[in-house]
Parts: sequence; structure tokens; C-alpha cells
Amino acid sequence: MSFQEIVAMFLYTLAHHKENRSIGQYFFRSGETVSRQFHLCLRAFLKLHEVLLYNPTPILDDCEDERWKFFKNCLGALDGTYINVNVPSQERTKYRTRKGTIAMNVLGVCAPNLQFIYVLPGWEGSTHDMRVLRYALSSPNGFRVPRGNYNLVDAGYTNCEGFLAPYRGQRYHLKEWTDRQPESAEEFYNMKHARARNVIERYFGLLKGRWSILRSPSFFPIRTHGRIVMACCLLHNLIRKFMPRDDINEDELNESDDDSERDSNDEREFITSVATSDHWTNFRNKLDQDMFNDWRARGRHGQ
Repeated sequence: MSFQEIVAMFLYTLAHHKENRSIGQYFFRSGETVSRQFHLCLRAFLKLHEVLLYNPTPILDDCEDERWKFFKNCLGALDGTYINVNVPSQERTKYRTRKGTIAMNVLGVCAPNLQFIYVLPGWEGSTHDMRVLRYALSSPNGFRVPRGNYNLVDAGYTNCEGFLAPYRGQRYHLKEWTDRQPESAEEFYNMKHARARNVIERYFGLLKGRWSILRSPSFFPIRTHGRIVMACCLLHNLIRKFMPRDDINEDELNESDDDSERDSNDEREFITSVATSDHWTNFRNKLDQDMFNDWRARGRHGQ
């Protein structure tokens, strides 16, 4: 069996979510062969995670992207998503989400160019997003955020060093701004924050749209399903790297496709915990005032 055929069967399984027997009929192979080669390809592909995960560059002072230019030193956006799974009946309570579905909780972090920076699949659907983030930060070889940089997060996360959240109790979601302008610095900040952080929600939507195996419970055990989620994210990065004009509207991205060189992390200090601080609260307060004053100085034109 050729390498090309093995990869083709692997991609076909992810894209169409068919059982081994159906895939075997399509490729004229036995179900056992399909299963064996799928797991072989999956293990091999996961070994490329350090190569395929994107190494982000912070938003610079000269950034002209209206969505990101105020968020200097920001690396990207972070959120959790649910991937439906099949689990034994005795495990269903742990995997039941607040919406009642049986799913795993997947933490994803992506850069403004819609490439994944970090992925942590496999947590039970009942687990709070903050617990998943704390685990990611404290784990060896886990999620690494250099001090001085940060990611955008939603209101479900704590506003703290490395993680910039919106103001609670203020309008936030994009649909709330369709026919109204912000009336305060906090509202303007929330609007700009939502438009930038939307990159991760668009990414998850694209990911599930591309790989059918992520849209419904798979035939695989939960541990394998977690590895499949990671593989799908890595494949997306690979596609974005070599085929930047896929089914995303490129006019909305305003991105650079240049590769980011991986700097040595030996000399850098990283955030390892999440905790509120006056410094980070003041940072957000100053940022919202600067953004709001700039908008008013321009005559409230452009959002």
C-alpha cells in the first residue's frame, strides 16, 4: 500500500466520518487494513505538532488592522468548544455539558491569521473552562504565554495577566452592535474586543465545517477522538500554510502568510497561573480610555 493511499484513507475518514467497512469498500481494502493504517497515520501526524502549531508574533505598534491595532503585544484569541463524543454510560455524567449534550471540552488558541497556537482536547464536557486553562498553564510543555504578552478571552475567563477579558454587564456580542453605537468607553472596548476575539469562533466553525468527524460523535474511543481533534487542527494549520486561499474570505483576514521563526524560549519568563491583579485591571481601564478617546477624536467614524 502506497503512502499516498494511506494518507488518502486517513483524510477521507476525517472529512466524511465513515465506518471502516464503508471506507474499505471505497478503497478496495479490508476494514482491518483501514483501521490499522488510520491509527498508523494518526500517530505519525501527531508527531508533527511542534512543526505545525503556529508560533505567533505579537501585535506591533504599526499594526493597521482595525480589529487588532489597539491590542499591542496581543498574541491571539482563546476559547473552549465542545466536540460531541460517545462514552460508556457510566461516564456520561462527566461529559454532559451545561446544554445537556455529551461532549469533550477542547481549549483552542489561535493567532489573528487563523492558525492554531495551542490545542488541548480531551477534557470532560462538564469541566469549567477556567480549570482547563489552569491545567494548560501549569502542565509541562503546556500552554506558554510570555510575560508582557496576552490573549483575548471571553467573559467566562478571569481578566488577569496574560488574558484580557471584556467588561461584564456591558453589551458585548457582535449582533448587539448592528444598529447602535457605543455609549461609553467600556462599551467601545467590548465592541473592539468582540470583533478581534471573533477570530477563534470563526476558526472553530471552519474546523467543524471542514472535518465531518468533529460534527457528530465518532466511532472511536474517547482518547483516540481527542487525538483526532488535534490532528484536524494541525491539518488546518497545514492547509493555511500552503493553501492560504481556501474557503475563508481572504478580504476579511488582512493577514501575513510569512512563516514565524521559532525563537528560543530558554531566556523567556512565562505565565504559569491565573490570578486577578490591580495592575491588570488598570491596564484594561487605560486601554479602554485610549481606544474611546481615539474614536471620539476621529469624530466617531469607523468601528
